[in-house]
Amino acid sequence: MVEIDRARLAQLTKVETTRFRETHPESARLFAEAKKVMPGGVPMSWMSKWPGEFPLFIKVAKGARFIDVDGRSYVDFCLGDTGAMAGHSPDATVNAVKEQIGRGISVMLPTEDSVIVAAELAHRFGLPLWQFTLTATDANRHAIRYSRLITGRSKIIVFDRCYHGSVDETFATLDAEGKTVAREGNLGAPVPLDLTTRVVEFNDLAGVEAALAQGDVACVLTEPALTNVGIVLPQPGFLEGLELLCKKYKTLLVFDETHTLSAGPGGMTALYGLTPDFLTIGKAIGGGIPSGAFGMTHDVASRISRLVSREQIDTGGIGGTLAGNALSLAAMRATLTEVLTPEAFAHMIPLAKAWADGVDASIKEFGLGWHCNRLGARAEYVFTSQAPQTGAEAAAAGDFPLEQYLHLRLINDGLLLTPFHNMALMSPGTTREDVETHSKAFRAMCSDLMA
Repeated sequence: MVEIDRARLAQLTKVETTRFRETHPESARLFAEAKKVMPGGVPMSWMSKWPGEFPLFIKVAKGARFIDVDGRSYVDFCLGDTGAMAGHSPDATVNAVKEQIGRGISVMLPTEDSVIVAAELAHRFGLPLWQFTLTATDANRHAIRYSRLITGRSKIIVFDRCYHGSVDETFATLDAEGKTVAREGNLGAPVPLDLTTRVVEFNDLAGVEAALAQGDVACVLTEPALTNVGIVLPQPGFLEGLELLCKKYKTLLVFDETHTLSAGPGGMTALYGLTPDFLTIGKAIGGGIPSGAFGMTHDVASRISRLVSREQIDTGGIGGTLAGNALSLAAMRATLTEVLTPEAFAHMIPLAKAWADGVDASIKEFGLGWHCNRLGARAEYVFTSQAPQTGAEAAAAGDFPLEQYLHLRLINDGLLLTPFHNMALMSPGTTREDVETHSKAFRAMCSDLMA
């Protein structure tokens, strides 16, 4: 593996920083104004992680492209970190939302769309009963609460370096001694994380069993493949073994398919023929309109109903006034039935393979010793020669200064990746030309880096 010359990396980053500043004057002007009224000059703190001296300000986004306020056009492989997996403002979703806005946005009562969307989710994922939220974060919170309710147990298990939205219990990691502690950067944790959570390494069934054997775990919450620390794929038999262990220890299994929906219309649950107790999902299913959902088995629903009285059903920490609102459900119906269809995935998944093939070709040509993982319509490269098998391995493969340069260079070349890692996602609107544009830009970037 060829080592990166850090002095050259710093020089190249300086060049790209100057190019970015000179070609985005209107974004720079808006950022100066934004700093007067928003902390860090951004609507949400994590937007500060974009490379460059200031973020891009966007004027319009449609399909797999967007245009910034300086009139520059970009191919978008970030796609709202999966929130725009259906493409920006897909016509079917836009039309459904326009019609629903005129009929009512939130009335705290069901619409016909709720029946259709729940049936579609049941068909795709195999779980028969569904409830709706505004985010996958809320769906995960509710699944955890219900799991504690029906098991009478307090703890949950998550995997090291997981991400499940802003759920308090999931911001945990393992220290050098293998103990559960708060993850670095965890802001304002309400209690020490080992009171609520046990952390295990992904792909470690022996570790899972040791954690479950203590008899106090309500649920295991996981993505079928880790995605937010770089893609970490399950080893053969891991997910099936996880199901068996949860059944053995009478612990509920919760799959978060928010990102792994990229594997296909029914995510990895359908692809692998899995049978979780709960399934949570958000972001993409509403085509960009805030949406989330969680499914459950008949057994789980029956156990919940025996423990929740009608008199107190609105005060138990489940749901919210806008959960299951008419607008979100109209967006979900259109997105699931007309946009993120099996035909769309048949278009998106080969494009992700082509994107990864292009990355692999440059990695090999320049002897970089990096690796590109694939997950359906998603692909991502990491700075290690082998595919990580745990979250810790994936985290150790990170290189923040290198990532900042790569992302800034690609932005200057009109291409956007997810800012938190090197992920590319395909949408129904992504084209073969878009992928080829990235392959050429990626090769040129690698050539300059290794010159």
